[in-house]
Amino acid sequence: MSEVKVRFAPSPTGELHIGGARTALFNYLYAKAEEGTLVMRIDDTDLERSREEYVDKLIESLHWLGLGWDEGPYFQSKRLDVYSNEAERLLSEKKAYYCYCSVDELASGRERARNENKQYLYPGNCRDLRDNQVEAFEAEGRKPVIRLLIPDTGTTVVNDLIRDKVSFNNSDLDDFIIIKSNGLPTYNFASIVDDCKMNISHIIRGEEHLSNTPRQLLCAKALGYKLPAFAHVPMILAPDRSKLSKRHGATSVEEFRSEGYLPEALVNYMALLGWAPGEDRELITLSEMIALFNLGKVNKTAAIYDTSKLSWINGNYMREYDTDKLAKAALPFLKEKYATENHGKMKDEEYIKKVVSAVKERAKTLKELSEIADYFFKDNFDYDEKGVKKNFKKEGTVDLLKTLKSELKGLDILTSANTEELFVRLCESGKVSLGRLMGPTRLALTGKTGGPAIFDIMEILGKDKVTERLERAIYYIENMMDS
Repeated sequence: MSEVKVRFAPSPTGELHIGGARTALFNYLYAKAEEGTLVMRIDDTDLERSREEYVDKLIESLHWLGLGWDEGPYFQSKRLDVYSNEAERLLSEKKAYYCYCSVDELASGRERARNENKQYLYPGNCRDLRDNQVEAFEAEGRKPVIRLLIPDTGTTVVNDLIRDKVSFNNSDLDDFIIIKSNGLPTYNFASIVDDCKMNISHIIRGEEHLSNTPRQLLCAKALGYKLPAFAHVPMILAPDRSKLSKRHGATSVEEFRSEGYLPEALVNYMALLGWAPGEDRELITLSEMIALFNLGKVNKTAAIYDTSKLSWINGNYMREYDTDKLAKAALPFLKEKYATENHGKMKDEEYIKKVVSAVKERAKTLKELSEIADYFFKDNFDYDEKGVKKNFKKEGTVDLLKTLKSELKGLDILTSANTEELFVRLCESGKVSLGRLMGPTRLALTGKTGGPAIFDIMEILGKDKVTERLERAIYYIENMMDS
């Protein structure tokens, strides 16, 4: 059995899209499952659109996702001699030719085809140029492209591991450009040259590349290369089955990261976009994916992008995450929201861990966690209107809060255990229900009517802060009742 060697070959023209990240993941899983090699290649021959900062972001995003590689990264922009030499070989073997057609001439042909409602195919004007024609074009200063000579008849068959056999009529393909007039290779030429010279055994990529595959196969056959296997994974569509775009929400890895999703959750979600581990499993670790991954289980039909499912998966991971690790991940979101007024607390690792542990059950993202934890970092919060009507406006609430404040003086520090004991004692002595005391206390301390256990909140806030907030609530109620 030959060694499995796959590659992830993004173009650095923008941030890493979820579709590209899913392709990277499937290549990673297949390489690991088959004990093969994953090559990282940067397809940056589009010099006008490629940016070094996008290379850096792309690599950072893959590292954040935990998807490493075994070879590379290689850069196509540093391999231009390879493509030039292969093109020269095709020219010498009469499998390719120089084309001097001008931009205007080609545009005119496209316009005619459009008017006749036909597909435009290059008509092969320069297939058999005479020497004097070449000299005339050179004298005009025309810079030629190099086109591959395509058979006029027959079919090119793609034996796809996911889609089975897909046939393309050669008559529907024209003599396409392999080297542009500026000397740079086209995507289809550079890609297959690299894939074959790097001994890539399996090309796993998105379905949108399927139309490129016959051209790449024709290049490979003309060059005498051993053909790799192809596997085109399904597209990712929006919920309305339209093309996924920014109007559907976050679509790049960086955006998901900034929204507060955990890398493990995003990897889990991406794996389910077109692949099923079996047994209706929806929560699966990377190591479990590797053990179960098989290209034969990848769907042919499009995957549907569903952020609600991603959020559900992320919430599950947050609940199971190690507290120290989750606190570290949440800290940047907390700092962004509250660092100005809580500089000291942001340096208190134990405080952050306690807060994160208390609220993580109710959050689906780190961003949401930072929002619902507001009362641990700010004092000037508003009281929930419905909570005010239900709790603060009840007769006797001020006396309850004053009694609680007074009784807290007897405790050196607040713990979840001793505050619960205090509440029980007050309820027994005052013949009031626990809920009657807890409701206004929670509203006083958090401004909300729901959240973590009130005793845990009191322990985290501490005696001084709890006392301050009880005083604030008492003042609010007394002034509110007077108005």
